[in-house]
Amino acid sequence: MPIEIKLLSSPGWEDYELVDSGNGAKLERFGPYTFARPDHQAVWRPAKTEKVWGAAHGIFHPTGEESGGRWEFKKPVPAAWQMHYKGLALWARTGGSRHLGIFPEQAAHWDWIEGQVRAAQQPVRVLNLFGYTGVATLAAARAGAQVTHVDASKKTVAQARENQALSGLDDRPIRWIVDDALKFIRREARRNAFYEGLILDPPKFGRGPKGEVWELFEALPSLLDECRAILSKSLKFVVFTAYAIRASALTIHYALDEMVSDRRGNQETGELVTVERSAGRMLSNAIYTRWANEAAGEQE
Repeated sequence: MPIEIKLLSSPGWEDYELVDSGNGAKLERFGPYTFARPDHQAVWRPAKTEKVWGAAHGIFHPTGEESGGRWEFKKPVPAAWQMHYKGLALWARTGGSRHLGIFPEQAAHWDWIEGQVRAAQQPVRVLNLFGYTGVATLAAARAGAQVTHVDASKKTVAQARENQALSGLDDRPIRWIVDDALKFIRREARRNAFYEGLILDPPKFGRGPKGEVWELFEALPSLLDECRAILSKSLKFVVFTAYAIRASALTIHYALDEMVSDRRGNQETGELVTVERSAGRMLSNAIYTRWANEAAGEQE
């Protein structure tokens, strides 16, 4: 069957916008602050003038390391500031990498996850692997899910818990786990723990809390095979995002398709994009594939 590659944007933002892009960089607004960050996909010319780009609060200068580099601040920027998305309150911050604690293009997934949990009309246990600062976790929990959030970074999990408190969701059933993803899944399988929802957003490269090395393309087959063992018989959804520049959307489409081959559902595959305010161009941020149980889709 032919696969339709979809472009998925997130038009619901008020606190974020892609102002301009070009010459291997993107100019973005996070709340009241603007930042210029590298993006190899922006091979065209910027639509805005050098003056506009030069007025950015911060410019990230990359090094050869993955996400490594340094920030140059042209104007004062606080250590952290609040952003909001459809009732969720989140901390944005600059640090030792180009990332700001929020991936705005993921908002399309947050909305979809909430819709899947609400459509289930029954208790849903969700596992968020590589959960980062936890916005997808909060979206699922707000919709009524019991969420297990796993990330190898103790600092990142602490930031996710700060977002939980800021969003007023302290009373929601969320387990915060600092652990290596594969080791955690294997333990859950031995405990016969099952989940109706699975969120996967693995990094291209990383290290676990005890120095375990993670490389996406080497670990992906094992990861999906291990995940299969903890999927509930009443699985409702799986969403898988990858920021790996060596892969196409077809790569992860067929990987997920194989994992859920014994189940009836609908799969959607494509790219997460942000739409530029200045010229309307779409900047590709990641590839994704997501699957939903057919019955759940009928209830939406």
